[in-house]
Amino acid sequence: QVQLLQSGGGLVQAGGSLRLSCTVSGRTSSSIVMGWFRQAPGEQRDFVAAITRGGATTLYADSVKGRFTISRDNAKNTVYLQMNSLQSEDTAVYYCAARAGARTKTNWDQYDYWGQGTQVTVSS
Repeated sequence: QVQLLQSGGGLVQAGGSLRLSCTVSGRTSSSIVMGWFRQAPGEQRDFVAAITRGGATTLYADSVKGRFTISRDNAKNTVYLQMNSLQSEDTAVYYCAARAGARTKTNWDQYDYWGQGTQVTVSS
């Protein structure tokens, strides 16, 4: 059984930075595609970023391109989301996700496993 444990997040002022981490257990992280999604109150769960199993290819939502960076350290079974130049619109609960396929996907229902979620609040 794959489990994803998130850490990081919190409260930051606009323009600041945060880093989220997601540690995989139950399966070697290098065998799964990883992604990050976010969900604001009353909104649907939106794609943020994804990374292929070896880390060679990344994919970002237009709203975070140039500000967020997804990376992974398979030796530590961990995926990261570095968030810079944060804006109030980035406020949401952030979820890491994993899928057993080989390709990155942007739809939440194409991911098989989910982290517990972590709140990111950006104050203006």
